[in-house]
Amino acid sequence: MRNMTSGNISKHLIRYSVPLILGNLFQLTYNAVDSIIISRFASKESLAAVGTANPIMNIIIFFIIGICMGASVLMSEFFGSDDTDTLTKEISTTLIFGLISTTIISIICILLSRPVLLLMNTPDEILEKSALYLKIIFLGLLFTFLYNVFASALRSIGDAKTPLYFLSLASVLNGCLDFLFIAFFQLDIVGAALATIIAEAISAILCIFYIYKKVPVLHLSRKALKIDVDLLKKTLHYGWATAMQQTCLYIGKLLVQGAVNPLGVDAIAAFNAVNRVDDFAFTPEQSISHSVTTFVAQNRGAKTEDRIMKGFKIGLVLEIFYWVFICILTFLCAELIMKLFAKSHETEMINLGKKYLQLMAFFYLLPAVTNLLQGFFRGIGNMKITLVCTTVQMIFRVTFVYLFAPSFGIPGIAYACLLGWIAMLSVEVPYFFHSIKNT
Repeated sequence: MRNMTSGNISKHLIRYSVPLILGNLFQLTYNAVDSIIISRFASKESLAAVGTANPIMNIIIFFIIGICMGASVLMSEFFGSDDTDTLTKEISTTLIFGLISTTIISIICILLSRPVLLLMNTPDEILEKSALYLKIIFLGLLFTFLYNVFASALRSIGDAKTPLYFLSLASVLNGCLDFLFIAFFQLDIVGAALATIIAEAISAILCIFYIYKKVPVLHLSRKALKIDVDLLKKTLHYGWATAMQQTCLYIGKLLVQGAVNPLGVDAIAAFNAVNRVDDFAFTPEQSISHSVTTFVAQNRGAKTEDRIMKGFKIGLVLEIFYWVFICILTFLCAELIMKLFAKSHETEMINLGKKYLQLMAFFYLLPAVTNLLQGFFRGIGNMKITLVCTTVQMIFRVTFVYLFAPSFGIPGIAYACLLGWIAMLSVEVPYFFHSIKNT
């Protein structure tokens, strides 16, 4: 456990952020390993099929993660105020409601996978593969929820290391299963989907087992397994806005994918690859943001408001240092990175991805700042502004993608991202100064 209401702020944020960054990077490794192994041992069409399916998959997964994130803010507040009884009720309420909701969502998503792909103008040569991949992934949504709800509970009490250990093990397992299912058994994208589900199940089971053996404050007795209606309302207030914010982000990405699909299989495969790179670039920025959320929420619960702005400023410094590193790395290694996702003769795909990444290397500064501001807003309990800002960003991004992509191709998508982040900051920055003035 890590109580952030006293002690050195920089150490708290760094020690919390680093395992969170590593844990999220391991989680992203699931999909990256899928893509690399598919590109090597399957086909370009299979890679494009997974790339087309990912935005749809991510809408649902990040809706679930959003609910867990909203609940974790409440958990952090209850832990910061030393209210363990209410903390237990909050975990129980989120767990039961989430299990019921996730089961319903899984069934609906399996039924709608193919119709949604058709609406996205998915090319015929990859349609059936994409639909099959989605249906298998959606069968494992319960494992996604279970891991995230218990990982959120651990992080709310300052333990970001333990989820990292479980994700590390699951990531290694995922890679091994990918190779076994795709390269050895030739199961193509079915093997990739099965490997992901099995790895997620293992990480969820380990997380639950650890809590019940080592973390008494998070234990749920049979009597405690019930829904507290008042807490459910509050959880939905926090979680719904966060879930919708996450969903809006990925609906936007889904619409962007719709603009990429008419550009052909090379463009789809390249976009799938650069999306993986974007995720790896954004994740540390988001992890620093999540550490600021937990820090702010705990200090808000403990009523130590003087520490909140100090934590925000240190978070900003961390974000900028990270951006300098990722900018240099991405710009210099863009071609080498793309070759991980393509065979040597697929020069068109490599060149498209390289152009995109060398532009985005400089643009990554803007989401570093927007993520930090989002983390601050979540920490003070203002979830609605995160939804508003994300919606503004996606409206601008999607609009300009459809304007730029037909003429500029994949690089046009990078410029559309830049304009989306600028629009987002134009809302976030004034609201941030308004918030600190009235806090």
